[in-house]
Amino acid sequence: DGYVTRKPVNIHSRARVQRKNEAKRKGRHMGHGKRKGTADARLPSKVIWMRRQRVLRRLLKKYRESKKIDKHLYHVLYLKCKGGTFKNKRTLVEFIHKAKAEKAREKSLTDQAEARRLKARAARDRRAARVDEKRGVESEKVTTKDDDETPQVAEKKPKKKADKK
Repeated sequence: DGYVTRKPVNIHSRARVQRKNEAKRKGRHMGHGKRKGTADARLPSKVIWMRRQRVLRRLLKKYRESKKIDKHLYHVLYLKCKGGTFKNKRTLVEFIHKAKAEKAREKSLTDQAEARRLKARAARDRRAARVDEKRGVESEKVTTKDDDETPQVAEKKPKKKADKK
């Protein structure tokens, strides 16, 4: 009769898609048989690298601001991170602890060496003073004559060797 009948809109449900995506989040349907692209295409190594660099640099900044590391160690570690020395945050933290322990150990060793040097110097000075005092006492044995007021230094008599017969 020339009438145009309006058909109901077909329902295009996303329920099945949502259910499958939920399963994929759990790791289903992700095996070797379902993969098309290369590993680098699926998750580029550059993205992994950038994420790792950002994590490590963020940690370094946090440690520097909280004074756990000084600016010199920060710079050394920054360059090591850039060079790929640390594969994750844990290895970086371990390295920092090791470096700080080594620095503390070196400082204690230098302090001990300095203390030993000072102690040795003090002992040397005391001994020198004692020796000088002895020498001074020996050299200042002044004899004064009754009529002559000029002081004279007492001479040491050399020991005589006994003649053997």
